[in-house]
Amino acid sequence: MSFLSLALRACAAALIITTPVLAQQALAPAVGGAAGGRAQVTVNWVGDAPPLATGVSWGVPWPQGAVPKSQAFALTGPDGKALPVQTWPLAFWPDGSLKFSGFATVAQAAGPYVISAASEAAPAAPAPALSVQQGDGFVDINTGATKVRVGTRGTDLIQTIFVDGREVARAGRLVGLVQQGPDPEEGAMPARQAFASTIDKFTIEQRGPVRAVIKVEGKHKLAKGGRAWLPFSLRLYFYAGDAAIHVVHTFIYDGNQQKDFIRGLGLRFTVPMREEVYNRHVAFSGRDGGLWMESLQPGDLNADLRQVAGQKIEGGRFYGVKEKEQLAIWNDYKLVQPSPNGFNIVKRTGAKSTWVFSDAGTHASGLAFVGDVSGGLGVSVKDFWQSFPTAFDVRNAAGKAAELTAWLWSPEAPAMDMRHYATRAYGLSATYEDVQEGMSQAYGVARTSAFTLYPSASVPARAQLAAMAKAGSARALLAASPAYLQSAKVFGVWSPVDRSTPARATIEDRLDSVLAFYRRQQHERHWYGFWTYGDVMHSYNFKRHVWNYDHGGFAWDSTELGSVLWLWTSYLRSGSPEVFRMAEAMARNTSETNVYHLGPMKGLGSRHNVVKWGDGSKEARISQAAHWRPFYYLTTDERIGDVMRDQLESDKGMVKFDPMRLAQPVLPQDPKYPGRIRIGPDWYVLAGNWMTEWERSGDPKWRDRINAGVDSILQMPYWLRSGVLNGLNPDLGGRIGPLKGRGSMTVGYDPATGKLFPIPDPIAKQQVPVLYNLATIQGGAQVMFELVPLLGREDFAAAWLQFARLGEAPGDVLIKDKTTGTEGADGKYVEKAQGGPRLAAYAYAQTGNPAFAKIAIDNMIRWRGAAPLPLQGPDVLSATTEAIGVSTNDAAQSGLTMIESLALLGDALPHALPPPPQSERRRQSAPAAATKK
Repeated sequence: MSFLSLALRACAAALIITTPVLAQQALAPAVGGAAGGRAQVTVNWVGDAPPLATGVSWGVPWPQGAVPKSQAFALTGPDGKALPVQTWPLAFWPDGSLKFSGFATVAQAAGPYVISAASEAAPAAPAPALSVQQGDGFVDINTGATKVRVGTRGTDLIQTIFVDGREVARAGRLVGLVQQGPDPEEGAMPARQAFASTIDKFTIEQRGPVRAVIKVEGKHKLAKGGRAWLPFSLRLYFYAGDAAIHVVHTFIYDGNQQKDFIRGLGLRFTVPMREEVYNRHVAFSGRDGGLWMESLQPGDLNADLRQVAGQKIEGGRFYGVKEKEQLAIWNDYKLVQPSPNGFNIVKRTGAKSTWVFSDAGTHASGLAFVGDVSGGLGVSVKDFWQSFPTAFDVRNAAGKAAELTAWLWSPEAPAMDMRHYATRAYGLSATYEDVQEGMSQAYGVARTSAFTLYPSASVPARAQLAAMAKAGSARALLAASPAYLQSAKVFGVWSPVDRSTPARATIEDRLDSVLAFYRRQQHERHWYGFWTYGDVMHSYNFKRHVWNYDHGGFAWDSTELGSVLWLWTSYLRSGSPEVFRMAEAMARNTSETNVYHLGPMKGLGSRHNVVKWGDGSKEARISQAAHWRPFYYLTTDERIGDVMRDQLESDKGMVKFDPMRLAQPVLPQDPKYPGRIRIGPDWYVLAGNWMTEWERSGDPKWRDRINAGVDSILQMPYWLRSGVLNGLNPDLGGRIGPLKGRGSMTVGYDPATGKLFPIPDPIAKQQVPVLYNLATIQGGAQVMFELVPLLGREDFAAAWLQFARLGEAPGDVLIKDKTTGTEGADGKYVEKAQGGPRLAAYAYAQTGNPAFAKIAIDNMIRWRGAAPLPLQGPDVLSATTEAIGVSTNDAAQSGLTMIESLALLGDALPHALPPPPQSERRRQSAPAAATKK
């Protein structure tokens, strides 16, 4: 062993000995607790209990070493009785013990529920049992409440649905319309063609006893011409004893955005109609439990109230279809939600007759039902009004079979336009927009939607339909408490909400103020829409009193500076259902619309822009698995699991699209490697992707791939700060000179091995120490907070701690510190940029040195949170609010920094915080005073 290795180990050992107790709790994986298979945890609903019994799946973490991978579990309800439960592993600790488990049951009652090791409480068997039987061209699933035949080839994804021995729906397929060109200003519309789903692949992912998961994959095929496009995946979830079928649908846009305009996209079923027209009913859900329901032949002023309730009647004078004098029979119905603020319901007697306005409202909650008193089908679309333009369409309800279509993109709306917002570039300096020719491409972006199907043997009561709408509009989820999640030592550095001192209460209030402000802005600024719901705007214009929705790279945020991590961490520590819904929506949106899922840029993501995929910068920091891990492990959502696994190909995208190709073009004298990346954020991103796959699969090859990079970094002269200061800077007219910022951690990369290689500075002729401001503020710090203790390498822990302590130290100090491990004890070398305060808090937690704590505390004193001011009158379209000094970059990074500092500082945090510096108070108040004038 070399002298350097010995020094590294001695340094790391000394650091570990001096680590305060709080830091050990915050950073080291927990050991023990539930050892020997005696695991037990309490879970409860996120928000209210569901309004009806529903299948639910959720994830629970375990401390390292606590639960063996073969452990079985039991579940007891709030009444103490055993419930059927299914469990499966989601992730493993490095020692092979369970890190996360997935669970599934059917439940409704208000909690709590208790998960126990099966040795302590025998698991209950579901009654009736869930069965999955595969045949030729189909799979039959029997939940005990419904029998469903799923197709394995052809067009129909769901061939038939039976309840009580009667077929209530059939021919469930994806349908749509493609329009060859944009909507014209005037004149004839471009040609349209219909398409429908065709199945290419079928997988049984789970088959009971409580839950079965069927994944169907394919493409949409045009009815004429045979073109197959828009790859899709459809997961169908079945639960024992539950008639409902949960559906998660994803499609990927693979068209030509200049000419392939989607005019409609939806899920359609055929519903048999057997009863008299006056015993057939259509229903749509409105807002806050409201319901619109009518018979196809509604009664006159003397109508039977049983008919109004959806019950069978015998008819009589004026009813039926053969009476000389009869009440009108309505055949077709539509509910259309063209905007986030309004929907209309219309109906007609037939195709040769006009549509008649029926009713209207603001937010349709997303349920449609069609059927008769012997059976029918309800379809609920999650986030229906938020994802406008949406619609429901019922056709031929007076015939032998109705067609019910849930439109994700309504044909009543303008055609879906995937083009960029401009045909020319406006420039990085003017609009913060990284324009690159041919890169504003939608090819490869995706959209995921969730449905719930409610087959029924009758017309459900009005209250039951309203309950279905409420249940289908939000994910039912059980979750462990923040205290338990933190005790398992997962998801890095954070601690549950704590207001035990005035200082902590102050920071908690400021954190809450920013979250509340963004939740309110989402509503006031209408941050909704098919491609945009869940995302937030990047920055605000205080003179125009609007977010920069139309201003290059200042518009949609797209995970910039860890906004999705901020929301997930805020949920973890609070358990707030409102924050969960916001984090879920942001993760779902940005993981699909800002990520390329096929094509040459697969695995990369698009930087913030007016159009979600419009910016020319395509980087893996936007699409990294670290953003999505809490969503996956807390909900077991298989689709987000697919997205995380796809990130294993992001390094191939990096090689094709060098992240520094414009800012630092390759020089002729540079050594040639398969690719170039930056240590931060790029290698941190890759390490996070591999860490995720390592824990999900338990395969050590992903750990070894991380270690290959670690070994490479430790061989570089300045460890994690190694890089170049000079290069071919485009702003210097083709001359070699200082790069933007303070250099770049650019290194060579071999995707075959994961190894990194030094690239010499063109002036110094060797690697030099650099500080790249993006290194740790794009999720890199959060990845490292988890990865360092997982790897258990003392040498790498010393290198990461050096980075935290000496972010701005000159080269000679860094070299000396490799031996001493004590340089910069006064904190003067801690990074001064946005990522510095959290690194100072980390350094304090590891060393106990109050100089580092002071840096973090001073930053907490300066941060003001959000103080919204009301806006109304002619300066704005509608009454709203704005908060001086708030932008999403600062909200996300400051939010994460405050959360991490609260967890790391422990008793170093003073009992109360002093007022902010006078200069900071002036900065905050001056714009506010100007706004009021």
